Amino acid sequence: MTQSVPKATSYPRSHLLAASGVAALLSLALLVFPSREVEAKKTYLNLELEKDDLRPVQANGEQGPSPFASAAPTDKNNSAEAGADNKEDHIAKPSNDPLRKSITVASGDTLSTVFSQVGLDANALHEAIGSSKEAKRFGRLHVGQVLDFKLMPDGKLERLGSKLSDLESISLTRGDKGFSFKRELVKPDVRTAYAHGVIDSSLFLSAKRAGLSHGLTMDLANVFGYDIDFAQDLREGDEFELIYEEHVVAGKQVGNGNILSARFTNRGKTYSAVRYTSKQGVTNYYNADGMSMRKAFIRTPVDFARISSRFSLGRRHPILNKIRAHKGVDYAAPRGTPIKAAGDGRVLLAGRKGGYGNTVVIQHGSSYRTLYAHMQGFAKGVRTGSNVKQGQIIGYIGTTGLSTGPHLHYEFQLNGRHVDPLSQKLPMADPIARNEKQRFLQLSKPLMARMDQEKATLLAANKQP
Repeated sequence: MTQSVPKATSYPRSHLLAASGVAALLSLALLVFPSREVEAKKTYLNLELEKDDLRPVQANGEQGPSPFASAAPTDKNNSAEAGADNKEDHIAKPSNDPLRKSITVASGDTLSTVFSQVGLDANALHEAIGSSKEAKRFGRLHVGQVLDFKLMPDGKLERLGSKLSDLESISLTRGDKGFSFKRELVKPDVRTAYAHGVIDSSLFLSAKRAGLSHGLTMDLANVFGYDIDFAQDLREGDEFELIYEEHVVAGKQVGNGNILSARFTNRGKTYSAVRYTSKQGVTNYYNADGMSMRKAFIRTPVDFARISSRFSLGRRHPILNKIRAHKGVDYAAPRGTPIKAAGDGRVLLAGRKGGYGNTVVIQHGSSYRTLYAHMQGFAKGVRTGSNVKQGQIIGYIGTTGLSTGPHLHYEFQLNGRHVDPLSQKLPMADPIARNEKQRFLQLSKPLMARMDQEKATLLAANKQP
């Protein structure tokens, strides 16, 4: 039997020509417009910058995970096309000069996406930021930061600048030998200001209402930290006042300087402090009579912690459940809270010590020794045999060893005998030298007088109806 073979289907010539045209256009499109996946991989694999310099900026101003950490090609933070998807406040601001563009950094931006928004590719980014170690500072972006670009007629980057703060600006400028980095600092004017507050719940809240920054509040606590235990001594009605430096640029306050003088009334007793720099260039705080505010030991090694257990010879151990002397003070605070050395000395131990867990023991001269236990870890450079300074961070609160929660167990020994650090009278540091006493009083008396006048004016204003 003869098998029949079906005839090939014939198409009109016009249909064949149209199909050929579509295929040609599709091939051309694939060549000219690579996929986003290919583009994203090409953008980052060609960069040799440090990975941290290209992390996206989050809404809180911190940098997010490195774009190198994930290979997901659809993440627009990692794509060279991300600039086209950003909101209007991300894009380049219009300018009368087409070669000048400014971009405000927004959440999710990286330096790569910012460059793409002004038409600069990965090679331009690498050339500029890889030109020097200092240039990599441009990679540490913050939300709200403005980057100013100046382009050359051929589209290349000529200059990149940014104002990091009211006091600091950085820039990159193209020259014959590549880009040069420049850092400009504005020297602020310094003026003095007065602040006064009354404690009703906490020092921080009262200081904030008085207009003090967090840094100034910490400085104030450190000045009086030898005499006042801010973990247990504060009472409602306690009062403070201070004269401090303000940094000003073009009439605008841009920061604070040093506390020049201060007074703190705690439980009805008033402490005064004056900042003084000796002829040898050593700066310390002294009371109005020239006696040093600094003592051989600070009162508490953890700022604003809560006392969870006091010195006792008959305490029941919370884990062993039997009576055992508690030869120290426990300060409860969040895990990772810094712990400070109570005084200058040499580290006898920085390591594990039985039920104490991670422990630091410091010898201070021949008579005194302090111990800090249950640490999460030790600060950089703190090791057995090293020397530490008073107030230096030596470790961080944890819960290692026999511990029911994060806290610091702090012990104080005098001539080998454990004493209560809360009741121990602390030895004083040296007072103002005799040959500088007159010079100190010439500084101290006007500052004390000004605080008296400022406080009187404030009280009179509060009495007015």
